[in-house]
Amino acid sequence: MPGGRLTHQDRRQIADGLAEGLTYTEIATRLDRPLSTVTREVARNGGPDGYQADQAHEATRGRARRSQPASGEPEVKAVDDLEEQFVEIMIATGLSRMTARVLASLYLTDSGSLTAAELTRHLQVSPASISKAVGELEHQALVRRERDQRRRRDHYVIDADALFRGWMASARQNTQVADFARRAAGTLGAASPAGIRLLDIGDFFDHVGRAMLQAAEQWRQAHASK
Repeated sequence: MPGGRLTHQDRRQIADGLAEGLTYTEIATRLDRPLSTVTREVARNGGPDGYQADQAHEATRGRARRSQPASGEPEVKAVDDLEEQFVEIMIATGLSRMTARVLASLYLTDSGSLTAAELTRHLQVSPASISKAVGELEHQALVRRERDQRRRRDHYVIDADALFRGWMASARQNTQVADFARRAAGTLGAASPAGIRLLDIGDFFDHVGRAMLQAAEQWRQAHASK
């Protein structure tokens, strides 16, 4: 039943296919399922090296019990919709579409960790596109890289502190803008029209940066007490 939910037997066949070294395309063909269904299933449940059929099935049943969708739509469709909504929100904040897609994939994966190869398969894009997007996310401190020394590959990770790190990086950028604006005002003359304008800019970004740092610290303290 290509359009329905994955069964326990489907998941066992996925695990068998991974153990045999089959590609995701070959596994999808064997199951008569869309390739995206298989890539998402594996990515959400430990990746190709950690996928276990029984655990994946129980995890999916647990998610279904928690969500209890009233519409009766397949879970895959619901996840697709969530992913697209997340992407559009992130694009509105200034991220490129590819970077937003990578971030959404990480946030909506139970493990919060994917390799470049897994992201490439899931999003059906080139490794170069993934590398560029991950680089942007690392620059903004929204993801961190963990090295798997045994398999010699990197995992890109979203953890509980990801938003905190990203927020702090943004606050530091505001401080840098404030410092620059004040230096520029000094060069152009604080009493000149341009200098006055730059001082106002500096005051604004300094105020916003300080408020962001204070809010982030309050969140961290509240989060640590949970």
